[in-house]
Amino acid sequence: MRMKEKVKAFIYKYRHIWVASYAFFYMPWFLYLEKHVTSEYYVIHSPIDDKIPFIEFFVVPYLLWFVFIATVFLYFFFTDVDGFYKLCKLMFTGMTIFLVISTLMPNGLNLRPTYFARDNVFVDLVRQIYSIDTPTNVLPSLHVFNSLAACIAIGYSEKLKRHPVIKWSAYILAGLIILSTVFLKQHSVIDVMAAFLMAYVLHNIVYVTEKNRILEWKKQKIARSGFYHS
Repeated sequence: MRMKEKVKAFIYKYRHIWVASYAFFYMPWFLYLEKHVTSEYYVIHSPIDDKIPFIEFFVVPYLLWFVFIATVFLYFFFTDVDGFYKLCKLMFTGMTIFLVISTLMPNGLNLRPTYFARDNVFVDLVRQIYSIDTPTNVLPSLHVFNSLAACIAIGYSEKLKRHPVIKWSAYILAGLIILSTVFLKQHSVIDVMAAFLMAYVLHNIVYVTEKNRILEWKKQKIARSGFYHS
């Protein structure tokens, strides 16, 4: 096969890459919010937040979120096109809702510590995160929502059902990532709860509703087949 034909075959096989163009919609909007939502915003806070200690060691799973999401995204991209589309539909819908909420109700936090009791490499990493990531546009937490979206996609994967170690490792990592958002004071428990609620609702729309529709279609097909053979 000539190189030109190989390139055409590769492009055709992975034509679902077009979905990644969502980044050109999401990033400009998000960066606009990060730049303009700086002082006047609704402060997200729960009394529970005050009882949660700051634990800098959770910066490790917090940063692993980027690797986790990228790995799950690429896994489905290369191995399961249908699963990839569902994951993107779930994830990108939630991310768009996040943008709308942040635009209509600018929000932020006042949870970050003003000083650190310890000085170590983990605290240095947290300082770096604080300097890059503003404490605004936090509801619902995308760290939490996207972790849940990845776990939902993994849970529905027929291939990964044969690899329980991989599945449960992903679930444990996602759990640690979710915990890291509150232990690093990056999110309020309200942000976390909102992310769980959004994941639950969108999961029912993207996965459950479609699954029920397919089952109903199969039942009708079997019924029609039985009618024709009678």
